[in-house]
Amino acid sequence: MTFLLLTGAGFSYNWGGPLAAEVFNTVLADKDIDEHTRRLLFDSRGAFETVLADLELSTDPDDQKRHDALITSVAGIFNGMNNSFMQTPFEFENPPSVQHSMASFLVRFHAIFTLNQDALLELHYNPPIGPPMNWARLNLPGMRYLQGYRPGGTLHDKFAIMEPNPPFTTLGTGVQPYVKLHGSVNWVESNMGKRILIMGGQKAVSIGRFPVLQWYHDEFRKMLLRPDARLMVIGYGFGDSHINDAIADGLKAGLKIFVVDPYALDVIKKDPRIDGTPRIQFIGMSTRSLKQVFGGDRYGHAELSKFFA
Repeated sequence: MTFLLLTGAGFSYNWGGPLAAEVFNTVLADKDIDEHTRRLLFDSRGAFETVLADLELSTDPDDQKRHDALITSVAGIFNGMNNSFMQTPFEFENPPSVQHSMASFLVRFHAIFTLNQDALLELHYNPPIGPPMNWARLNLPGMRYLQGYRPGGTLHDKFAIMEPNPPFTTLGTGVQPYVKLHGSVNWVESNMGKRILIMGGQKAVSIGRFPVLQWYHDEFRKMLLRPDARLMVIGYGFGDSHINDAIADGLKAGLKIFVVDPYALDVIKKDPRIDGTPRIQFIGMSTRSLKQVFGGDRYGHAELSKFFA
């Protein structure tokens, strides 16, 4: 079996990360956002990524400045999240049970894919050495520290500025791939001076501008098409068509899927291709939070663990 994990904002929410509506509220209060942008945000009724997309596609130089200011505001939110995560325990049970820990759960996946741009896992998760996978470490494929940076041995190293490191050939050997499909708040395309941070309504177009992200999505699709692939989806609302395209193709090829979301039955209905999948391919659903499941809920943990059976 090939066990794959895909996480969205609902994953980080368990450690205090904001959902999209909360990001909107914070951005709206940013004093560096001009009145025109603020009016667009109000008119969008909370769909700040739509505003981002419209500004990005505009040929008006003022709109380009507004787009950059909005991205900077969102990046500031992620940086604040990372600083908060530094002070937040990763395990929910105290004292933690090794057998029922988050780390022992995550280590069982052959690859972890995420749509999140925070540094939660980089800060806290180190794959336990030993069975079942014997991973040496968590690996960010195709990325390296910005040239000239010297790690100081502190937690801040975990979200220091990084840049692509071609050629993009393998997700790594003996290491657990952690693939950030939409980039990260601390990633830059150094030769362009541009953040590798994909947001807005034109994600598929934006991804094509960054070879490392295009490679990620190619690898994501390939792994979903494996004949023995199983995908667990945690905290993703099935709102990105380019991600759904890959999942839908995988389902056509026989992919099995397990959805973890408080509104699991509702989120899969957002895309008719996902909702139209034979129900036998949905091998499980859980509406319980990770905080509950890994905080001592042995029944919920046993249900989640059936994914690996």
